[in-house]
Amino acid sequence: MSILSKTFLFFVIMLACSMVSAQQFAVLKYDGGGDWYSNPTAVPNLIEYCNDVLETSIQTQVDIVTPQSAQIFQYPFIHMTGHGNVVFDDQQIENLRKYLLSGGFLHIDDNYGMKPFLEKELVRLFPDLPLQELPASHPIFNSYKNFPQGLPKIHEHDGKRPQALGIFKDNRLLLLFTFESDLGDGWESPEVHNDPPEVRRKALDMGANIVKYVFTN
Repeated sequence: MSILSKTFLFFVIMLACSMVSAQQFAVLKYDGGGDWYSNPTAVPNLIEYCNDVLETSIQTQVDIVTPQSAQIFQYPFIHMTGHGNVVFDDQQIENLRKYLLSGGFLHIDDNYGMKPFLEKELVRLFPDLPLQELPASHPIFNSYKNFPQGLPKIHEHDGKRPQALGIFKDNRLLLLFTFESDLGDGWESPEVHNDPPEVRRKALDMGANIVKYVFTN
């Protein structure tokens, strides 16, 4: 191999490494009055956990993005949570759809009370792609740690079973909606909810499953 070829290969490798190390997550700030800012320590804690157990190189700083922003395309993984109303206007719907179809991923974790509002917006987002429950056999439940029963229960609300619901396009998971589980509460710092260590670990392990699945599929 010539010196020129070796030099070119070196810069290609360095560029690839810089792109991997530059990966960053974001939290979605949406309209409608829902508290999008819930669980402020959740995603940073999940990132630190993934960097530890999965040996990822995700930046611990988490940005805030809006659905209509051009910056949304910079993030491979966007998290959304809250307790109440969710509203997207037509521009936001179009931008979110483009983001998801171009390779982005949105994880929506119901912190309690989002579901009836969110479902209406998801129908607008993908009218031809139904929200469907992921079976316990889906690989997202064992990509890092095995959850043979599917999505774990972290916090009780209405006593309903936890569900992982997804929207797929050409067998790719574009969007994951976790309901009646409250993963984000489990990702929060220990003093926030005073969850036992085993409960937090369960939530973080499932979060690591999601991250690993998204980055390897």
